[in-house]
Amino acid sequence: MTFVWISGGLYFVLEINRSNPRQLLTLESLGGFLEGAFAPLAFLWLVLGLFIQQRELARHADELRRSTENARQDSFFNIAENVKYQLGGITGMLFASGLGTAGSGRYDRDQMDELFGKAANGDSEIFARQFLSMDFLQKERMADLRYGTEIRRRHSRNFRRMLERLLALAESGDSDGILVDSMHNTAFGLLHSRMELYTPEKLADEASN
Repeated sequence: MTFVWISGGLYFVLEINRSNPRQLLTLESLGGFLEGAFAPLAFLWLVLGLFIQQRELARHADELRRSTENARQDSFFNIAENVKYQLGGITGMLFASGLGTAGSGRYDRDQMDELFGKAANGDSEIFARQFLSMDFLQKERMADLRYGTEIRRRHSRNFRRMLERLLALAESGDSDGILVDSMHNTAFGLLHSRMELYTPEKLADEASN
């Protein structure tokens, strides 16, 4: 557009000189002509500059948003890794209280030591998987394993509270819901769902109905 406009202006000047060669352009008239000729171009480039600047600002804002989201997700993964070990410890104590030597005695000390050894080597969900593998038991039995004593109730409350806080943290930085869905499908997430089904309050409501 700039090239066409300047070409048109040159053609106009040449056409005036050709049609009236004796006409002399003073500095004042030449300045007025140039001012009128280049004013639309200046306005055009001003508008284009504003559009380009707006596009660049939008691109930078989008990059900043993605960078912030990535940083938030990285921070979440670091926190989740630490919380996972804590959840593994809580489920281990809950498992030992219900089925270990301090509980029903279904698992002896050697078996418990083996399970805790696997947990210490990085398999933090091993006790949660053990609970899930016994989910074929009657719900009253599962409720007793998780809420039968004050110690078990405390461990269960701590587990549920810690996982729910981690899920809330995942939701705050997970626009697509991928992190939250994946957490619900882990052994910890599935165990949390069973705990929600088998709370003493819900069992009492079912019994009264």
